[in-house]
Amino acid sequence: MKIHEYQAKELFQKYNVLVPRGGVAFTADEAVTVAKTLGGYPVVVKAQIHAGGRGKGGGVKLAQSEQEVESVAGQIIGMNLVTHQTGAQGRPVKKVLVEQGLNIAQELYLSIIPDRETAKIVIMASEAGGMDIEEVAAKTPEKIIKVSINPLQGIQAYHCREVAFGLNLAPAVIKPFTAMVRNLYRMFVDYDCSLLEINPLVITAEETVIALDAKINIDDNALFRHKDILEYRDLDEEDPLEVEASKFNLNYINLDGNVGNMVNGAGLAMATMDLIKLAGAEPANFLDVGGGASAEMVENGFRIILSDPNVKGILINIFGGILRCDVLAEGVVQAAQKTGIQVPVVVRMEGTNVEEGRRILAESGLNLNTAADLKDAAAKVAEIVGG
Repeated sequence: MKIHEYQAKELFQKYNVLVPRGGVAFTADEAVTVAKTLGGYPVVVKAQIHAGGRGKGGGVKLAQSEQEVESVAGQIIGMNLVTHQTGAQGRPVKKVLVEQGLNIAQELYLSIIPDRETAKIVIMASEAGGMDIEEVAAKTPEKIIKVSINPLQGIQAYHCREVAFGLNLAPAVIKPFTAMVRNLYRMFVDYDCSLLEINPLVITAEETVIALDAKINIDDNALFRHKDILEYRDLDEEDPLEVEASKFNLNYINLDGNVGNMVNGAGLAMATMDLIKLAGAEPANFLDVGGGASAEMVENGFRIILSDPNVKGILINIFGGILRCDVLAEGVVQAAQKTGIQVPVVVRMEGTNVEEGRRILAESGLNLNTAADLKDAAAKVAEIVGG
């Protein structure tokens, strides 16, 4: 789950990580009110969406007066902000963060991520703060410092010193920097984060270490432990179909293609999408109904797939283990009867009660295309949407 920058900074403050003084505003008038509390100009007005690259898209602007705050906030709130992370469609901006301006002496990059290959937590840092870290990694990888931490042992003082010395920090800021890194690591673990990123982390002319930006992603599977984080969820920033799917415990991700997919198991779903692409078509979604899906869940999954106007054909690929093939078939029939399905459907199923499932589909009166195997199913659905 992603959260906004201003929400991430609220969490930072709980762990004694310094952030600029500021507040969130939903209108230009509210932005002016926040700016008046900051004790002077300039201030920064920052669009709040779940995407990076906001500055390059015109979503981060400096204001030197009350009038400029009102003007800038009015321009940003309501704009459709396009960045390299939003895609061409962009994201509507509904709120801004208004913060005090800082006297910046140095910009750094800092992040904490899990490394699945080594089963460790990695701190990444760079003196090239404020830049796209992907570009830095591609062109000058030597500028990126990586420090691995065994999560069973936790962060140690030498880990923090290794990062600080690697960034060539001045002696006066090493102590506050290492304390901040410890606090960030503790927060990363406490909240089951999948990403914590500050770009830039700044050193001011007064030799203060401040998180000028904040990006945090929380592992969805751990949200049951963090009811306070659930309050941060912004449904306006999520795909409407993905929000709808989450109500029924369906794993759904909307994509750009025209072949809807219903599969049980994430690995099988990935393989199915690969085969669809190899057959010359494009998947419209990732939908994993799970191993223990009921007929009702299958019906809801079907309805969500059909809610996407780009879907021109549907591929159902089920390996019946926990989810029996007859249960799937019943769900498909129920969904088709209730939704009045108008697009072709290709079904490939194997496993528990497969013959009963095929009988249910055959006697349903629906226009279904059965497939001998997965390769055949992908070829058939590609031919359908291509024609």
